Amino acid sequence: QSRDIWNPQDAADDNYPFMVLTAYLTDRELFSGRMQTMLETETRLTSRLGAIPDAWSFSKRGFVQAEPQLGVLIFGGSEYVKDGLLPLTEFLGPSPWLDRLIAIEDAIWQNAPLETPWGTIPSDNVEINGEQLQVLSRLYWLTGDKKYLDWAKRLGDYYLLGPHHPTKHIQSLRLRDHGCEIVSGLCELYVAVSYADRAKADQYREPIHTMCDRILEVGRDSRGMLYNSINPQTGEHDPNICDTWGYNYNGIYSVYLVDKKSEYREAVRFALSQLNEHVGDYHWGSADEYADSIESAITLYNRERIPSAATWIDRKIHDMWRPQQPSGIIEGWHGDGNVARTGIMYAFWKTQGLRAEPWREDLCLGAVLDEDKLYVSLSASRPWEGRLIFDRPRHRDYFHLPIDYPRINQFPEWFTVGENESLQIVNRTQGTTTQVQGEEAWRGLPLQ
Repeated sequence: QSRDIWNPQDAADDNYPFMVLTAYLTDRELFSGRMQTMLETETRLTSRLGAIPDAWSFSKRGFVQAEPQLGVLIFGGSEYVKDGLLPLTEFLGPSPWLDRLIAIEDAIWQNAPLETPWGTIPSDNVEINGEQLQVLSRLYWLTGDKKYLDWAKRLGDYYLLGPHHPTKHIQSLRLRDHGCEIVSGLCELYVAVSYADRAKADQYREPIHTMCDRILEVGRDSRGMLYNSINPQTGEHDPNICDTWGYNYNGIYSVYLVDKKSEYREAVRFALSQLNEHVGDYHWGSADEYADSIESAITLYNRERIPSAATWIDRKIHDMWRPQQPSGIIEGWHGDGNVARTGIMYAFWKTQGLRAEPWREDLCLGAVLDEDKLYVSLSASRPWEGRLIFDRPRHRDYFHLPIDYPRINQFPEWFTVGENESLQIVNRTQGTTTQVQGEEAWRGLPLQ
């Protein structure tokens, strides 16, 4: 029923960005042509309150709603920046999509309507505010602009120092999508202030630990899987487990990285260790739900290499791919974009972050890191000439993050080459050995 509509919370945030990234990896002409034209058209047509977008009807050649509704605008804009434009920036770095992200984000805060003792904030909705915490925490490091950290601290104070604490005061805390954002968002802010504002980190430490401790106490089953929702006051919970279990664990693990509280790391390791034998073939439902669950595992496995978790990911990726039709369409809704996202994450694990350009359907690339050596296999069914491109420490080069903490919708780094590092490349096919510097590795090693 929405094929006539481009809206920021579905088409723009879940689907379009991963068309962009897929085109970037497989069809550079499409990426630099139609994908960028779509961004320009979307910006021109849908921007309604400053840069904040609204839903657009193709048949009406105008907005779906005759009058703008501020709450709807802020929700859609927040979804677009966090679920769509932020993941693109994780991989592409500075780009026209980052420019769009910053413009929307600034407009959201310029129009923030809710007065609080700590200043105006965009909403009292935990999903919106959790998304904002994630975006602002990363934008602060990326831009160096203190206003983003100040805005994030308004939200941090509202939830951690006021009467809105997620586990002390809220009766129902949703740990799946459309609720889990607040948990990881507050943890991302805690990482940021731990490096940028120690006094504020000292204020946040106890309420952050209280939130994480209560979630681990009443929010998980015997396998470490998290329930869809919990009542933090009574310990009651929904009987089913959520596909976004790792989104919450991302935040808890990030707090471990800062405070070295071993229980938080062990909670993640335990959940990963249970996946293959005890979570097994749990039926998540849609391909989109499999995508979120597999993303959860990939992002955390990147930090904690539990072998049985890798086995489980390899098994369950087929359940995510199974619904895909010959046309490429998966389930025929905006969630298809999230399947592309997780498929790309999975591919980068299997290539250790390497990619080949130009991509071609018969091209097979794989890589395995064994101690200090990276073994790479590249083959094709007919002659191919191009470049083998190495990944870089994007968390440092693009976002300038102090540590590479696990983040929702990031593309984890596997084998990276720093700017001042060099590689010795041994080509067993040609019997040659060459030295490659960091920037040259990013541009790509010429190969036939």
